Parts: sequence; structure tokens; C-alpha cells
Amino acid sequence: MINCYFAGFTDEGKKMLKDLLEKNRSFRRFYQEVRIPRAELEALVGQVRWCPSGRNAQPLRYAVVDTEEACARVFPLLSWAGYLTDWAGPEEGERPAAYLVQLLDTRIVENCLCDDGIQAQTIMLGAVEKGYGGCIIKAFKNEGLREVLALPDYMKILYVLALGKPKEQVVVEEMRGEDYKYWRSADGVHHVPKRKETELIFRQEK
Repeated sequence: MINCYFAGFTDEGKKMLKDLLEKNRSFRRFYQEVRIPRAELEALVGQVRWCPSGRNAQPLRYAVVDTEEACARVFPLLSWAGYLTDWAGPEEGERPAAYLVQLLDTRIVENCLCDDGIQAQTIMLGAVEKGYGGCIIKAFKNEGLREVLALPDYMKILYVLALGKPKEQVVVEEMRGEDYKYWRSADGVHHVPKRKETELIFRQEK
């Protein structure tokens, strides 16, 4: 039996969470030579067991891709940064050091509800805490990736979490109007517009 209790967050705990959220950006360029030990990748997966799960079904699984050879097979099956139309993705030497491929075991349920996003964010926050970073990728060549991972029919690919030690600076800026597209300046800095906190609250007109 797992015993859990809640004693409330301390001010220090609140600050730690805020710092992690602010540091948890979508990184797309990495120090490729800095590998992530498999034990650390498995620990990142292990922390999602504490996440809530729709109907408590817990149907998600993760394929761990950590060797240079395996990463090289996965990389060309991914699409990167759709708004950066003149950029084909990270060059050799700046590519992810590992991938966690999120899978839905359809023998358990056909719809994982909101589990996928909750777990992906949890893994990314854990990666940031360990000094890594990454990008949650939805654009991939499904059949090719299934073949590389040798997946059975009942496993459905949901997301690919690309991970590594970040090699780029990501700056969050205040959104101007409705221009929400991220962009990269000439000095290589990645800029991400965010809405004001006040815009996130829906208020009915009187």
C-alpha cells in the first residue's frame, strides 16, 4: 500500500514549481554529445505513476530510445517547429540525446482522456529539474516510427518527447495582439509570445 498525505505547499515549494514552469520551454537544439543515462529516463517515466488518470485506467506506456543508433533512426521521422518554415530541424550535433515515445495501450482503453498531456508535462518538468529540457512532438511519421519501435498493433503512438541538454536560449515575451507564433531572431534566440495572466480568465459581460 502506498501512503500519501497532503500538508500544503510551503512558500519555497510554490517558488520551486513556478521556477520549473518558467524554465520548462520547448527546446529544439541540444548538446547532442551529452547523453542521458537510461536510469534517469526510466526515473522520469516512473514519476508519472503519481499523476491522476481518467477512470484510473493508467493505460499509457513509454518506449525509451537512448542509444545513438536508435536516436538516429527516430530523428528523420519527426517534424520540427512548423512556424520556422526555413528551418528543417536541428543539425547533426544539436539533435536530441534521447526520446520517450508515449504509447496508448488500446487493450485497456481506446481513449486516455487527458492523461497524455498531464504525463507529458510531468516528464518535462522532471527533465528540467535534472538540468535537461525537451520538446513534446506530435508531428511524426506514424508507420515509420511504429516500425522502428517494433510496436504491436494494440500500441498507439500519441507523442514523442525529445530530450537532451538544451543548447539554445528561449525567451518568453508578452503577446502583441493575437500574434501567437514563435520566432527565432538572427542571433539564434527563440522567442515565444505568451498571453497576459488577465487574458486567461473568462469574465462574462454584464
